[in-house]
Amino acid sequence: MQWLVAVLLLAAALGLPLWAAEHGTAAADPVTAAAGHPASAPGEGGHGEHAAPGLPLYAPEIFHVGPLPVSNSMLVTWIVALGIILFARMATRRIQEVPDGAQNFWEWLVESLYDFLGSILGPDLVKRTFWFFATIFIFILFLNWFGLIPGVGTIGWNVQMSDGSSEFRPLLRGANADLNLTFAMAMIFFVMWTVWALQTNGVGGMLAHIFGVKGDTTGILRWLMVVVFFIVGILEVVSICFRPVSLSFRLFGNVYAGENMLEAMATLVKEPVWLRALASVIIPIPFYFLEVLVGLVQALVVTLLTAVFTLLICAHEEEPGHGAAH
Repeated sequence: MQWLVAVLLLAAALGLPLWAAEHGTAAADPVTAAAGHPASAPGEGGHGEHAAPGLPLYAPEIFHVGPLPVSNSMLVTWIVALGIILFARMATRRIQEVPDGAQNFWEWLVESLYDFLGSILGPDLVKRTFWFFATIFIFILFLNWFGLIPGVGTIGWNVQMSDGSSEFRPLLRGANADLNLTFAMAMIFFVMWTVWALQTNGVGGMLAHIFGVKGDTTGILRWLMVVVFFIVGILEVVSICFRPVSLSFRLFGNVYAGENMLEAMATLVKEPVWLRALASVIIPIPFYFLEVLVGLVQALVVTLLTAVFTLLICAHEEEPGHGAAH
């Protein structure tokens, strides 16, 4: 339970608004409440008449906790993290020998993840890393599904900007549609990957794993292979440093595109008004089911990629028990 709380709080806390679009500041006038605000259409909502339709790239700030700015996507990470923690506490509060209800579901989820990751990482490595990969999967999955709840992104208020335009500011936003959170989670993995690699190999072993010559060669050919594998090692270092970027953009891009697709489907019909209202409810339904599947797939993809990256640097530790070739 402690591992779940620690990683969820760390990921939620680090989803700070590092990137934000440059735009006009809110005027001092009181905001105009607008619950159930419709999706922006060309020429409507957003930043006045020049706003582009769809979900904005940046997550706007909605309040401050002291000097800490809190965006609507950051608020969602807190809500989901708190919900998972409370559910886990409730499910494990009174452990029964024959589980039922919440305990049965929680044990099934954890055991299934453990068996799945164990088949990839092996019995030794999974014992050290399961706490991280299981938390990442559960956190990403429920963040993706929470963003599909009706009202997320559509309930908020209008803010009068200093340049005279108005901006709709939603109270909640799909958290993984914010690059700040996905990059924060990717950086947490990068730090943990480095720790696991050093624990397994040491500094010298890690350098040998990246730059060392593979295979048995002698003479001039061996010196040639030293040069080749040194160049390959440099490329590997570049690839390792680029992993947080690729992981964060992969998750962000898929979730962000999905939310924009749902909004596009909801605003597909413009006229008449009664048909627009009906179509905005009916047309997105099959795409909602698709996004539920996408949310699961993206959580699996991120978990699998991070697990495989870890296995690649720690693979030789599993050799004695599995007889696998290095």
